[in-house]
Amino acid sequence: MKNSTRGVVDPFIVMDVMEAARAAEAAGRHIIHMEVGQPGTGAPAGACARLAAQMEAQPLGYTVGLGMPELRARIARQYGDWYNVDLNPDRVIITSGASGAFLLAFTALFDVGARVGLGEPCYPSYRQILRALSLTPVGIPTTMENRLQPVAADVAAHDLDGLIVASPANPSGTMLGRDEIIALSDACNARGAAFISDEIYHGIEYEAKAVSALEVTDEVYVINSFSKYFSMTGWRVGWMVVPQDHVRIVERLAQNMFICAPHAGQELALGAMECTPELDGYLAVYAQNRQIVMDGLRAAGFHRFAPPDGAFYVYVDVSDYTDDARAFAAEILDVAGVAVTPGLDFDPLRGHRWLRFSYARSSADMRDGMAQLQQFMAARAQA
Repeated sequence: MKNSTRGVVDPFIVMDVMEAARAAEAAGRHIIHMEVGQPGTGAPAGACARLAAQMEAQPLGYTVGLGMPELRARIARQYGDWYNVDLNPDRVIITSGASGAFLLAFTALFDVGARVGLGEPCYPSYRQILRALSLTPVGIPTTMENRLQPVAADVAAHDLDGLIVASPANPSGTMLGRDEIIALSDACNARGAAFISDEIYHGIEYEAKAVSALEVTDEVYVINSFSKYFSMTGWRVGWMVVPQDHVRIVERLAQNMFICAPHAGQELALGAMECTPELDGYLAVYAQNRQIVMDGLRAAGFHRFAPPDGAFYVYVDVSDYTDDARAFAAEILDVAGVAVTPGLDFDPLRGHRWLRFSYARSSADMRDGMAQLQQFMAARAQA
């Protein structure tokens, strides 16, 4: 049977690393997981208890395509609480995870062949979803000077029809400030290019609050998810805020592509938004892990990285030790028992010199992982 060329996309390398780590564990080894961007915690206990009671009381079926009105209203209220933004709940669309939001956004905004800019390194699925939709991902090289984020001049320089940014970013954890978001938004408006802001790691910040693009413009698609701050990765619930005149466009697409996001996940999400003390406890662990990992990396001999402003990653230049990050990651897994992600997932041209370390798991795991990495690097230096 003939295949569509749209299905010819690159693999998600971190999933291959996860499989190698699983195989090592199946063989009896203890592996420290620093490869996957998944909280080590589950959904908040209070939200789970609420959902269990609801499932006992009534069956959960389809919701309307835009999502539960109560959840949309609660998300809109969150924008007032976190950013002092008065958001109309009608603009909030509940999606099947952030991945569902990307599919809806890219389909609603772009025609075949449109050029969509990605500041590299970036979340790899942006690139692959764009390709699967017959769109053209345009990799934009970033610099440490700009904290691995795109700049306004990139929009015209790369002849873009759209730009997607992430703050805090995956894999670097760096954030865009208000002035930088304004400049990027203005550059997109000047060209008639769509502006998409991935804010999935909002809530996981350390020294300053992340700025939402909605604080500076309504001409933006903002994408977020319950997977990270709310620790609900497996429940597949996200949301998107779009301009008012785009709501019906996205609604029709959502109805046909997904019918609705999972009802149980939506109910759990609504409960999770009332579990702030528990969620802030998770954040305290990430903050501790951040320091453990930065100190541990430096002690192991890795000094070239931008300290993360948010999320739970450190993206490290390892060019002093290798020009094959995939082989280096495999060696670290095999010898040190620490699973990390090669940078090729995030930057196909320059990622062979970088590794991403995730610190989303327990602090004990992070201490053990850094100790094992330091032993590995010391032995490697003596070999």
